[in-house]
Amino acid sequence: MAPMLQSSRDTVRQLTAGFDMQALNGGPVLVATIVNVNDLSRSAPLGRTLAEQYASQMAALGFNVKEVKLRGDVFVQEGAGELLLSREVKDIARNQNASLVLVGTYSPAANYTYVSLKLVRTEDSRIVRGYDYALPNDRDVQRLLAAPR
Repeated sequence: MAPMLQSSRDTVRQLTAGFDMQALNGGPVLVATIVNVNDLSRSAPLGRTLAEQYASQMAALGFNVKEVKLRGDVFVQEGAGELLLSREVKDIARNQNASLVLVGTYSPAANYTYVSLKLVRTEDSRIVRGYDYALPNDRDVQRLLAAPR
C-alpha cells in the first residue's frame, strides 16, 4: 500500500480510537477539505486528496459520512483566537443533520508537511478530538502540494 494511504488510514484510526459512536445517534459526519494553514481559503490537491482518504476510512470504520463537496474556508473561520465554525457550516450541518465536522490544516516545511485534524461538534464548535502528524515530503506529496490550485 502507498505510504500516504497507509498514513491516512492510521491517522483516522488514531483520531477516532475509542470514540463513542452511540453519541452520534447515527448522525452524519461531514469532512471538509484540508486547507493551507497560512491561507485558510486555499488548498492544494494534497488537501482535497487527504479529505477524500479520511472520508473513505471513516466510512469504513462505520461512521455515517455524508458526501458534501465544500472547501475548508466555508467550514472554518478564525475569530477571537479560537477555531469557530462559520454560520454557513452550521446551516449546512443542520440541513444535513450532521453532528460533527472533520476539519484540518496542512503546513508544508522542508522535510515534512505537518497536518492537524480536529473533529468539531457542530452545535457548539467544541473540538472533541484532535490529531497531528507529519507526512514526509516524498515526490507524491511534493507534486500534490505544487499542482495548480
